[in-house]
Amino acid sequence: MYSFSPKLLTGLLAIAACGLLWPSTEAFAQDEVEREGYFEVRSASTTLTDGVHRLDARLQLILSSEALAALSSGVPLTIELQTQVIRDRRLYLDSVDAEIAVRFELEYRPLSQRYLVRNLNSGEQESFATLYSALNNLGRIDSLPLVDDSLLTAERPYRIRVRALLQTQQYPAPLRLLFFWRSEWQLKSKWFEWSLER
Repeated sequence: MYSFSPKLLTGLLAIAACGLLWPSTEAFAQDEVEREGYFEVRSASTTLTDGVHRLDARLQLILSSEALAALSSGVPLTIELQTQVIRDRRLYLDSVDAEIAVRFELEYRPLSQRYLVRNLNSGEQESFATLYSALNNLGRIDSLPLVDDSLLTAERPYRIRVRALLQTQQYPAPLRLLFFWRSEWQLKSKWFEWSLER
């Protein structure tokens, strides 16, 4: 859970409630007009390496005007990659045998004018000079371990599906309530699904 200063919380509440603030730095000019933003999984696949199914995916992450304004005000954004391993069952509902959630934190540091991308699962962190390069890095998922093949039922067909979303559960309750009613914060891709090759 993040700890926000009262001043920062007041600013973020103003952004969420009114949508009046807009980032002034050139780096935030992802576009020149106000927009809702969107997330999309462009492609995804898995490979079996040393007994582990690993994910490769390409995401398009377009932040909304309000999310950009919050980021420029020093509010970290959390982007979550959700993956499900689904076992096909003929006579019953399909079974979700594994769920994996990887969270990435995107933060802007005004003093250094750098963007930090932190993998909250592993603790790894990288720094970028532009928002474009930070989002491009977030959108490239390479060889992410998903599930050990030995944990899957033999001779059963499986499917994998993946989606990306802007996670808001880390914010205080008043902000979450505001975000719930504002489409600019409801950034979530559709599920991208394919059959698992074993």
